[in-house]
Amino acid sequence: MQNTEILVLPSSSMVNTTQDPFYFILTGIPGFEAYHIWISIPFCCLYTISIMGNTAILTVIRTEPSLIQPMYLFLSMLALTDLGLTLSTLPTVIQLLWFNIQKISFEGCFAQFFFLHAFSFMESSVLLAMSFDRYVAICRPLRYATILTNSVVGRMGLAILCRCVLAVLPSLFLLKCLPFCRSHLLSHSYCLHQDMIRLVCADIRVNNWYAFVVVLLIIVMDPLLIMLSYTLILKSILGTASWTERLRALNNCLSHMLAVLVLYVPMVGVSMIHRFAKHAPPIVHVIMANIYLLAPPVMNPIIYSVKTKQIRQGIFHLLFQRKMH
Repeated sequence: MQNTEILVLPSSSMVNTTQDPFYFILTGIPGFEAYHIWISIPFCCLYTISIMGNTAILTVIRTEPSLIQPMYLFLSMLALTDLGLTLSTLPTVIQLLWFNIQKISFEGCFAQFFFLHAFSFMESSVLLAMSFDRYVAICRPLRYATILTNSVVGRMGLAILCRCVLAVLPSLFLLKCLPFCRSHLLSHSYCLHQDMIRLVCADIRVNNWYAFVVVLLIIVMDPLLIMLSYTLILKSILGTASWTERLRALNNCLSHMLAVLVLYVPMVGVSMIHRFAKHAPPIVHVIMANIYLLAPPVMNPIIYSVKTKQIRQGIFHLLFQRKMH
């Protein structure tokens, strides 16, 4: 009878009725719960930098007609993705650090799971599209305007959106159909697939295989294709006549290369810790996960504002106009 009761309880929770609501419990910074209000200060600063920086880039590109070019259209996609990634984690992180609200509803957790992973995959996909843009600009400069028209860029953006949504939806539905009968305590202040699936008390082989395929097709394939594009770019650059042209071509790629490193270095770090340091203190996993999710949205607008003259001038012009008014 006891076994029967254990099996019945999760299914009744999964119904998520108003009489017996189902929820997950989020975790802040392990061991530093008493200092959450102080820890929230750097988090708020990072979120503010991300929101203001990416909004400024989007405003500059939207208001400056000369920036309606493939390179800047891809940059606007990256800024939108970074903004979405920031806003996906902000509500639960801030409510936990400021008000110590740890509960998140079943539906709310799955909604955050969807947006968080979709925007994360989108970040990788947009960087891949940007590497193709750099390849065409450097290796096929005479055909750049005919290959990458605004309509082609638009279709690429739509393809990226479909790719990421279709990659996340099956894992969401597969996970949502499973019973959660273990502890409802998550190890982060937001809902991640790898964190939620360990609370399931059912066969998760299908989920694991699907997750493996998604990782292979996006997280592994995207950086490999980016590396391929830069190999071809480097080969083309080394074939140019002068060092001045080589340095100019490399400088055109520098912002994108830094954005790629900002995304994939923390991603590799998180994977290595999950694979080889499972018994590391919980705070190590929490810090690495936060770096992985916050580094790209915070650093990308800084990188592109510093390294891209047109964006930098546009932001100064925007600030100057507001002061004048």
